[in-house]
Amino acid sequence: MGIKSLTKLLTENAPKCMQKGNLRSYVGRPIAIDASCSIYQFLTVVGRNGTEVLTNQAGEPTSHLYGLFYRTVGLLDAGLKPVYVFDGKPPDLKRQEMAKRFLKREDAGKGLAAAIEIGDKEVIQKFSKRTVMVTKQHNDDCKKLLGLMGIPLVQASSEAEPECAALCKSGKVYAVSSEDMDTLTFGAPRFLRHLMGPSSKVPVVEFHLEKIQVLIHYGKSYNLKILFQGIGAQTALKLIRQHGSMECILENINRERYQVPENWPYHEVHHLFKEPLVSVDDQKPDFTWTGPDAKGLIKFLVEENGFSDHRVTKAIQKIEAAQKKSLTKQVVSTSVLKRLDNYFEW
Repeated sequence: MGIKSLTKLLTENAPKCMQKGNLRSYVGRPIAIDASCSIYQFLTVVGRNGTEVLTNQAGEPTSHLYGLFYRTVGLLDAGLKPVYVFDGKPPDLKRQEMAKRFLKREDAGKGLAAAIEIGDKEVIQKFSKRTVMVTKQHNDDCKKLLGLMGIPLVQASSEAEPECAALCKSGKVYAVSSEDMDTLTFGAPRFLRHLMGPSSKVPVVEFHLEKIQVLIHYGKSYNLKILFQGIGAQTALKLIRQHGSMECILENINRERYQVPENWPYHEVHHLFKEPLVSVDDQKPDFTWTGPDAKGLIKFLVEENGFSDHRVTKAIQKIEAAQKKSLTKQVVSTSVLKRLDNYFEW
């Protein structure tokens, strides 16, 4: 998941594009969050011990619900306005990549079975994480939870990354948050990593697209990394800077060193990055953050999924307090604007 070595490339070639901060910088800001990336992270980390994961009374996994609920409560409590974006149908060009991922999971499953047989806990942990896949049920569970929390969500036309970027470019959200660096290549003006919550000691890292001239080249060099095995990020960037276009590189590439696959759909891949399938601007909604359905959350989390009644009740109180605080700020802002109107003739 994500473009390998992109952070390192940006650090070395465009250091001014990154700045470290904290949650206070985003108080009152709507932030688009890649839901699938977050859910995958929760499934691989939250409550996992080897092959054991958090489950409800029926034995169904709940790590994704636990992680999403408490992460989102933390963001709301800090004054942020999260908007979760879910993947739609993947583009046809990604079918080959998805097939590779499926085979990798199969191999990981075999490795996991072997590790369990010999009792190697460290290897069990490693291969167990590699077998994780976000399913439709995981997504449906999380959508239900967000609805009960009063958090807006977006169902992307295709992939979540370009949809998040489009929301940011259109001004519907202030920034995009993900641990997947792919989002930057789709043109998100502001991109956040490590948006974990108030208790995290890891600083939020913000990337500014207008300060990343190198990314214009890297959007092309990413195609090179797909096209030619053995080409690293720096070499790909060097070739693009030297030749200016994929066509020129294909004419001048050392074919003895790099094997060029036949019929590679370069133009289609380039189009996928430049004009991905997203909702058109007038279809993008204005988001609202409503109050939580307290009874619904208790039923879903406590009664159906075995969460702590005390902890969920406290979390609901935090959501309600955050909602009231947000509404108070909106009223104050409106009052200030009205007072200013008295001094100016428009």
